[in-house]
Amino acid sequence: MDLGRRPLVRYTDHLAELHQTPINREDIAHVVAAVGEFGGDNRAGIEGTLHRISAIRNRRGEVIGLTLRVGRAVSGTLEGIRDLVQAGHSLLLLGRPGVGKTTRLRESARLLADELGRRVMVVDTSNEIAGDGDLPHPGIGSARRMQVPHPAQQHALMIEAVENHMPEAIIVDEIGNAGDAMAARTIAERGVQLIATAHGNDLHNLVMNPTLADLVGGVQTVTLGDDEARLRGTRKSVNERKAPPTFDAVIELASREELVIHRDTAAAVDRILAGRHPDGTHLGAEPATFARDEEQRPCAPATGPGSRARRPRAAVYAHAVSRDSLERVIRDLALAARTVRHPEQASVVVALQARARDPRLRRAVELSGAEVHTVKRNSTAQIRRALQSAFHIVPGVPREQVEAALREAETAVAKVQDTGDSVALGAHPGALRRLQHQVIVAHRLIADSEGSGPGRHLVIRAP
Repeated sequence: MDLGRRPLVRYTDHLAELHQTPINREDIAHVVAAVGEFGGDNRAGIEGTLHRISAIRNRRGEVIGLTLRVGRAVSGTLEGIRDLVQAGHSLLLLGRPGVGKTTRLRESARLLADELGRRVMVVDTSNEIAGDGDLPHPGIGSARRMQVPHPAQQHALMIEAVENHMPEAIIVDEIGNAGDAMAARTIAERGVQLIATAHGNDLHNLVMNPTLADLVGGVQTVTLGDDEARLRGTRKSVNERKAPPTFDAVIELASREELVIHRDTAAAVDRILAGRHPDGTHLGAEPATFARDEEQRPCAPATGPGSRARRPRAAVYAHAVSRDSLERVIRDLALAARTVRHPEQASVVVALQARARDPRLRRAVELSGAEVHTVKRNSTAQIRRALQSAFHIVPGVPREQVEAALREAETAVAKVQDTGDSVALGAHPGALRRLQHQVIVAHRLIADSEGSGPGRHLVIRAP
């Protein structure tokens, strides 16, 4: 809700208007009066629920906008990491907002307290985990909760929880500064299980964060002797892990359904610092490959009722281009696709042209067989054109007509390969002929354009 604008509701895959009438000051005042008190971080809640309300203020401190986020306690979200939680390992959850990090923290608290009977303390900044009010939400089970009045005090409350309440496990949301990182290390050194989230999309991102790298052991630069450098095959100055990690395992949440689990944080960090892939265990929707005539192709976008269930989702990797822009275009085009964090997982790569020859990307593409589509600039328009090419989308041409033209080309290719005779295709507009040409060239055949005007068509022949 923003002053002077229509109220909007944002779902995971689309946006909708709630009302045609713009929001006025009375509307905002009505909502503010109905929720709990806003803290120093401009967040409030509704007692007995897990909903979160965040305020936007003007320079005079008046609320002129509100973000109302729906919160739910969801059971069954620990599949894949339940054994780590039960074994008493300290876990760090990473991922962008909205992928379910806090939901998994809440479920971890309930599992440890109710099913395993352990002493659990939730350090609840902004009442994000256990809801607003003095009575914690049932979603954390019988775990106890310490409320944090301001995010700047979170590290002090973490230490207080250990010293005063003798917990066996501590649950913390959003470790975001050096003080929190130091408190987390203190907790781990005292033998208390710690399950927390941190800012950062993946482990590599966290290792490169100078403020939070201490959570996974920190990074230091060391100078090797000539013989050691020659033996390792590296430069004399290299980065190495500075100390044991605070957390035993790191969980990357790529989406609500997809996890990448690094069960040995130390080994994963060492691999990253050595320039190698950390080799986490991928759970959820597997990176897909899509075969057509023994060659990989991205699947077509979902069209029509039930197509989502029939078609797997292509795995798309953004190399030196904006992942947010890529995901936005995927949603706009309604593609049966998802983004992935590593090129080895991809069936389609969208890369900045200047970076398309990066050695790591080339090695990954050789292993996965992914198609690479390049853009000259990191812009939404160029990313859109690249995905339209990758998924055989022709603006203004019905999908059925595109698929019919592709099937025609594939059938003709098979005939040329079997008989060696040339085959003429039907007449099509230039955009469809270009798609047919891509199919023909992929099979190492030759396509010549013949005719003119509306009768222009391709003729396929063997080399």
